[in-house]
Amino acid sequence: MSSGSSFSGDETAPFFGFLGAAAALVFSCMGAAYGTAKSGVGVASMGVMRPELVMKSIVPVVMAGVLGIYGLIIAVIISTGINPKAKSYYLFDGYAHLSSGLSCGLAGLSAGMAIGIVGDAGVRANAQQPKLFVGMILILIFAEALALYGLIVGIILSSRAGQSRAD
Repeated sequence: MSSGSSFSGDETAPFFGFLGAAAALVFSCMGAAYGTAKSGVGVASMGVMRPELVMKSIVPVVMAGVLGIYGLIIAVIISTGINPKAKSYYLFDGYAHLSSGLSCGLAGLSAGMAIGIVGDAGVRANAQQPKLFVGMILILIFAEALALYGLIVGIILSSRAGQSRAD
């Protein structure tokens, strides 16, 4: 560390914090993109047979899009917590932010894959048997809950940053 710098803490720690912010956003958006694309293919295929059900079948696409917002929330929380010139930022803090971003991002990715697969099959099945709509929505809600669990754990882990030492 140079003598003219006002940096306090570990110099490599912000790398892990910013990596966590990037992981949260990238993985969540990958899940959102996959879920949107896979569900969208099902909606387009179903729309050829039953065009009147297209707006009703947009639900999986919307639910997949919300996953990206979860990653954005965690990325903003993490990035606002990284200011090593104002407050010491140690490796503990960087690892807390990295784990926060990974938990939210990977949960969002897995939820997006589940939403995409269920959405694709669900809207096609709903076109043939309308009684399946409620069941499809329930499965989608449980898949979305997986990403919500990742968001909650990410917020908890992110809040642990800054508690490694008494400054």
